[in-house]
Amino acid sequence: MVASALALIVATAIAMLAFFSSRSFLVMANYTNMNECSQMALDKMSKDIRQARALTAYSTNSLTFQDANGNALQFTYNPSVRKLVRLAGGQTTTYLTECDALQFRIYQHTMKSNTFDCFDNSTNLANAKVIQVNWKCSRDIKGSKATTESVQSSKIVIRNH
Repeated sequence: MVASALALIVATAIAMLAFFSSRSFLVMANYTNMNECSQMALDKMSKDIRQARALTAYSTNSLTFQDANGNALQFTYNPSVRKLVRLAGGQTTTYLTECDALQFRIYQHTMKSNTFDCFDNSTNLANAKVIQVNWKCSRDIKGSKATTESVQSSKIVIRNH
């Protein structure tokens, strides 16, 4: 009887360890995947923005550029579907999914004195040469938002002007 009780306690401890370990591995795998997707989206978007000629329209959730060929290139974040998409040449490409928040900001290329910050430039598109993008993505794990969250922030300089 004592041996059965001890075996039941040991089995319960092993089952609990297995359950929590598998949940932790699932969270880490999701985090790694989300971080990889965020990094790929940032790499692709950075390449497009660096090669753009000029910023032609701006809002906190949308940017429109004139690309190297003179065509429109647009990045738009839709919070209701949690997606960042790229529109160019009549084609829509999804760059990011499961995005909870995204914000664009524009700056001049001129640096503030004694800092590494650029001057804020939310009104004059002609002088906008630096684009800052910040986003936060999360994913549900077994019906609840766990600690699977990816945050990205970057400043990208328009080089082709």
